[in-house]
Amino acid sequence: MFKKTHVLLTLVLLVIFSLAGNVLPGQHQAAAKEKHNKTLVMGTSADYAPYEYIDTAKGNKIIGFDVDVARHIADKLGYNLVIKDMDFNGLVPALDAKRVDFVMAGMTPNAERKKKVDFSNTYYKAKQLIVTNDPKIKKIEDLKGKAIGVQLGSIQEKEAKKIADKVDNVTIEKRNKVPDLVQEIMSKRFNAAVIEDGVAIEYLNKNPDLSSFVIPGSASAGSAVAFQKGSDLTEKFNKEIAAMKKNGELDQYAKKWFEPKTEKKAEKKSIVDFSTIMPSIPYILKGILTTLKFVVVSILLGFVLGTILALFKISKVNVLRWGADAYTSIFRGTPLILQLLIIYNATPQLTGYKIEPFLAGVLTFGLNSAAYVSEIIRAGINGVDKGQREASMALGVSYGSMMRQIILPQALKNILPALMNEFITLTKESAIIAVIGTTDIMRRAQIVGADTYRYFEPLITAGIIYYLMVMALTVLGRMLERRMSRGD
Repeated sequence: MFKKTHVLLTLVLLVIFSLAGNVLPGQHQAAAKEKHNKTLVMGTSADYAPYEYIDTAKGNKIIGFDVDVARHIADKLGYNLVIKDMDFNGLVPALDAKRVDFVMAGMTPNAERKKKVDFSNTYYKAKQLIVTNDPKIKKIEDLKGKAIGVQLGSIQEKEAKKIADKVDNVTIEKRNKVPDLVQEIMSKRFNAAVIEDGVAIEYLNKNPDLSSFVIPGSASAGSAVAFQKGSDLTEKFNKEIAAMKKNGELDQYAKKWFEPKTEKKAEKKSIVDFSTIMPSIPYILKGILTTLKFVVVSILLGFVLGTILALFKISKVNVLRWGADAYTSIFRGTPLILQLLIIYNATPQLTGYKIEPFLAGVLTFGLNSAAYVSEIIRAGINGVDKGQREASMALGVSYGSMMRQIILPQALKNILPALMNEFITLTKESAIIAVIGTTDIMRRAQIVGADTYRYFEPLITAGIIYYLMVMALTVLGRMLERRMSRGD
């Protein structure tokens, strides 16, 4: 039975890895038609409408002002455009690690960023607004004793600090994404947020409770394209930006994306209204495939490596035993999200290898799971009656054959419930990979929230999907337990 299971797991692993070798849905977006022979990869944070965002009701496509400008310039330079979506504060590190060729995300070329990357000339200038749902906040002085939000790593942080220097008792809160800021305002955790005017338009049009005013003297340094230090693309982009300004093409794109909507503001909706996200449900469901690929590969990697570690832990060779114990101590003693960020961000820095989000996630969860699985399997092996080993040795059965054919099958039968519990935990924790831009179920639910400005409904939908997956895994575990108890 153990041999059959081993063969089946090996076949499944090969199939999953072959699938994982393909581009995952939504992980990056290429030009619809391969018009040119060369490709440019653009990094962005697709939660910054109307600069760049995903219209989840219509599919997986990233659209917006920056996308139109980037596609126009890439085409003029003879390149196809590929877009990679990630958190805003991860864009400069991605550029530095050469995961992307350039970044367009409404980014302002401040002095700190210029130390790490090169910038083009500005292609759009904007002003900074105070956005709030408190009718009593109408000027900067009204922010006294209030909490204001800003996007982490953005130019708005400096504007908020200027306000805090002028007004007493102002608390500055930071979030990864602009939609998070708006959600915090609507939840009354923040009193206001500093948001660029071009971005704020979308929120003001769709949220009747929100109002805004311009921060005096807040004229932005403008948005520019970021490049790797010394990139020859900088001058090429500058020439195209100058040409677009001269012939009015930049103005046309700005008019398309930044002019306020003329229609009436939306009426207030009920507190819970799933009809608002119904067109985006298929978009969330597409994340199931990504999550399943990730979970299956991580489980198999964790099981195989965990078995090896368990054998090391019961070995009579001190070095192997100490090494396995140290491994378990490290991975069990540090946060999972820390391990993920170290593998994803540090690998390019240390090795020069541009590790992809999917591979980084699989390695992190597989290595982490192995630490827990090794303890489960070790306990299972030690739980097998010693008489089994003594009888095997008396019959002259080699140590390897004894483990494969006698000890491990019995141990697996005893520890199956504990293993299934570990795999269920891994399935739920897989949502963490959303932080590195992998478009799994959780990431897609967050994107829908950013697109519709409602978070309860998409997050509950994601929760239902995860619950059904866990229930399916629970049923599978019980079926395996019954089968193994019959000795099949």
